[in-house]
Amino acid sequence: MPDYKTLLVEQVGKVAHVQINRPEKINAMNREFWLEIIEVFNWIDETPEVRCAVISGAGKHFSAGIDLQMLAEASSGMDQDIGRKAEAIRRNVLQLQHSFNVIDRCRKPVIAAIHGYCIGGAIDLISACDMRYSTEDASFSIKEIDMGMAADVGTLQRLPRIIGDGMMRELAYTGRAVDGHEAARIGLVNRTWSDHIQLIAGVMELAQTIASKSPLAIRGTKEMIRFSRDHSVEDGLNYIATWNAAMLQSDDLKAAVMAHMSKQAPKFAD
Repeated sequence: MPDYKTLLVEQVGKVAHVQINRPEKINAMNREFWLEIIEVFNWIDETPEVRCAVISGAGKHFSAGIDLQMLAEASSGMDQDIGRKAEAIRRNVLQLQHSFNVIDRCRKPVIAAIHGYCIGGAIDLISACDMRYSTEDASFSIKEIDMGMAADVGTLQRLPRIIGDGMMRELAYTGRAVDGHEAARIGLVNRTWSDHIQLIAGVMELAQTIASKSPLAIRGTKEMIRFSRDHSVEDGLNYIATWNAAMLQSDDLKAAVMAHMSKQAPKFAD
């Protein structure tokens, strides 16, 4: 793997472990981060030997969100008229959204392992993941409201489908913090662990289990879930019928059936 300024990437078996690696800055997301996360998840998506990904934070916290220095730079030095300023800001926001869209659209499941602070832009990030797990003392906050702005990189669009509209509005309007226990209760995370070491161990075990399944079946399942999220039931049923017209002819189905009959663990090609 190439060296990144803001990320540590390790492949463990069939699982890619991506760590946000700016612990001295509470893993705040600077400009390099937004570019590198695209490169890493494009690699994950395109690499057959990687079947699942885990994203976590190095040091004491997951992430404090977007680097405030980056926000300050984005709003300074604009001497154009108001229309050109607005167009430049809009283009920049769309570029930031793309950084997390690549996670949402990645063919491989992406699991967030969260400890410490998960604030602002970090909520945007974990909302784009397939599943979320945390330590009991993790602290989640949609902090943008306290910065005088609306969250604009995916939280308001994805989070209602995870925790429900009413709870999302409460957190977005108030900016209040939610700990791991409440996060599990409202469905923001699937499960909590008592500390960071157990969290990473548990999530990596889960990721390896997912990676042992048929890659085609996993990718098809994620594609159908994503499609159905944004379309009607009828459209989703039609799409899965068309998808499986091809996928049910794969060698993976034959391997799974034979393994089940022989009571052995199936092996699937990447």
